[in-house]
Amino acid sequence: MTVTVRSFAKINLGLRIGAAREDGFHQLLTVYQTIGLHDVIRVSVRRGSGIEIQCADPRVPKDESNTCFRIVEKAMRELGAKGRVVIEIEKRLPVQGGLGGASANAVATLLGLERALKKRLPTAEKLRIAAEVGSDLPLFLVGGTVLGVGRGELVYPLEDLRAMACVVVTPEVGVSTPKAFAAWDRRMSDEGRGLRPNFFAAADAALKGRFRTDSFAGGDQSGKLTVASGSDRMSELGRGLSAWLGERYSSAPSTLARRGRAENPLLWLVRAGIENDFEQVVFPEYPELSSGKRALLRAGAKYASLSGSGSTLYGLFESRAACVRAAVRLRRLGWAATATATLARSAYWRRIVAR
Repeated sequence: MTVTVRSFAKINLGLRIGAAREDGFHQLLTVYQTIGLHDVIRVSVRRGSGIEIQCADPRVPKDESNTCFRIVEKAMRELGAKGRVVIEIEKRLPVQGGLGGASANAVATLLGLERALKKRLPTAEKLRIAAEVGSDLPLFLVGGTVLGVGRGELVYPLEDLRAMACVVVTPEVGVSTPKAFAAWDRRMSDEGRGLRPNFFAAADAALKGRFRTDSFAGGDQSGKLTVASGSDRMSELGRGLSAWLGERYSSAPSTLARRGRAENPLLWLVRAGIENDFEQVVFPEYPELSSGKRALLRAGAKYASLSGSGSTLYGLFESRAACVRAAVRLRRLGWAATATATLARSAYWRRIVAR
């Protein structure tokens, strides 16, 4: 049996970078948001042994360096399963574009493998394996709006926000994430400043005990995410983000909660001053990316940003119609622009398995 899974992309609604850690990674704080663009992953288990990756895109590795290969290797061992696993990757997302394509592919492969084998790993095991393979992977076991801390692998589900129209621009340039981190370190060293150490500790303290990560998506048959109850989730969101936004955080989320759904919380995040630190080092190196962000804003985006370290840019729009008009305008100007929408957690899990 071949199982087909949609491998949805993510954008970063802001990204704060801390100092390099002893393990070589950087401390990060970001809000991930899944969107409607996706690759397609097909997984089958046949007679024999080994792992085979098939992909028409020559830039996608087909050996053990591929995240899909590594996650299958670990999962098969944990499941005590045997067979030859064939993974077909249909690439629709840009390679190394900041949309988490390779990470999403790996998680989609894991979910497809479970269905093909008719076996399931405990949620904690899926989380552990995902984090071992890569920092971005665990977010795709949650979906929707997700707070990421640590090196990005510690994930907390946030309020399941309603969809917002989005234009994704994919420039042809490629940005190396390790080089971007190195440039950030040089910048911090040259300026003799950096984020205060207690900046991230405050965020961790604000979140500790607020969410259960031992009982979410993939851990039950429904594929639903369960969040610890007993307090206002919007207040919890505020506690975590107040540590992030610091002095710029001025309007209490409880005010937003009293307004109900009249205002999209994504726009509230934008007004609170959310931003991506990578822009400070990536834009000077790649001026065309800064131009792309300005083009999105001129096209009517309420917020535009680099996703991850790039090179993908995105803009959020108040309506689907405005989003489509902007995409058409940007394409006429020579940008590779696609209209889509943010993908809430409920929609993410409803659509992830192709039927």
